[in-house]
Amino acid sequence: MKLAYFVLPHLGGTYTVFRQLRRGLAPYDVDLRWLGLRHEAGAFDPALAEEAALGTSLDMASFPDEREMVRRLADILLAEGFDGVVVNVLSDRVQTNIVRYLPPEILRFMVVHTITPGTYAAACAIAPHVHATICVCRRARDDLVERHGFPAGRIHVIPNAVSLDDFQREERAARTEGLRLLFLGRIDDSSKGVLWLPEILARAPDTATLTVVGHGPDLPRLQAVLPASPRITFLGAVGPRAVPALMARHDIFLMPSRYEGSPMALVEAMAGGCVPVASALRGVTDMVVDDGFDGLLFPVGDRKKAADLLCALDGDRSRLSRLSAAARAKVAGSFTVARMAMRYAEVLRRTAANPPPTAPALPIEAWSLPQGLRPGLRTYLPRPVKNWLRLVLERLPV
Repeated sequence: MKLAYFVLPHLGGTYTVFRQLRRGLAPYDVDLRWLGLRHEAGAFDPALAEEAALGTSLDMASFPDEREMVRRLADILLAEGFDGVVVNVLSDRVQTNIVRYLPPEILRFMVVHTITPGTYAAACAIAPHVHATICVCRRARDDLVERHGFPAGRIHVIPNAVSLDDFQREERAARTEGLRLLFLGRIDDSSKGVLWLPEILARAPDTATLTVVGHGPDLPRLQAVLPASPRITFLGAVGPRAVPALMARHDIFLMPSRYEGSPMALVEAMAGGCVPVASALRGVTDMVVDDGFDGLLFPVGDRKKAADLLCALDGDRSRLSRLSAAARAKVAGSFTVARMAMRYAEVLRRTAANPPPTAPALPIEAWSLPQGLRPGLRTYLPRPVKNWLRLVLERLPV
């Protein structure tokens, strides 16, 4: 089976999932290739230069409109013998929408990566044209089935995973004084809660240090409120090969996210024995972290509680060591690429053997974005209002 995975090589979780899946699905005779639309011309990040051979990109500027762009994508899928596509919902609106226009012989799978209303709206918009849905966390599956009417038999939960081989070569650096804290991810306060980091660090033990790894729209704001000091280091974005060593050099992975899906960096941290102290997101982080056994969770936005957990670990290094060992064991038992690939392969095999009915393909000449892929009311809400709403809703009792 040959599948196109709609993504471009980049330093981020979605492409990391592609890399892991491509490797894991190869033994099942699944050839996974990336296919993407480039908004800007130029070379890929040097850290991903060799990835260019694993897929095809189209320069959006070379097409007069989206209709011709979609026609070209469909031509590539047919000409190169792809059996199906994997759509990462909302990673690109054009490629999310294309499943409504593909011929019936192309299998269509969508992956729901996060728990936002916008993502759910987009998933609902294309669901009639999709053969199977894969959610990376229980929360997304439950929400789509219970609140949006998705058929339970065509929706699957397969969390993201890592290759333990990438982490076993790194030995953890022992240290008895000063917690080494790490934040790794997109520097975006609306999702990652990065502007809560300064208060958490201020309440943490004075000997704690923080390393911030990543790029994003809120990097200047974060640097403004975390001025340079011996306690703080900004490394910028790093390539995937650098991640295991980073995890080995730090004690705690700090993740104050407002929302997530199946955070790849969280699983990578645990694989490297870097103990997670993370937001408690129902059906998301509690699916990965067993609170108190292989990591610690705090209520979303509760900076004091997060800092209290750090202080407690600073005073109990034996507990920190136990959590670290348990985190590694959790990944080895539940979040390996082999396990993830096996579950994907089963979904692919069953769907290909007996494709469920889908809505008829729409003519490309009638190309348009449905309601769920257009900006909604929430798009125009001020960011502080949206952040407040997320915080309130996340803390409501189930």
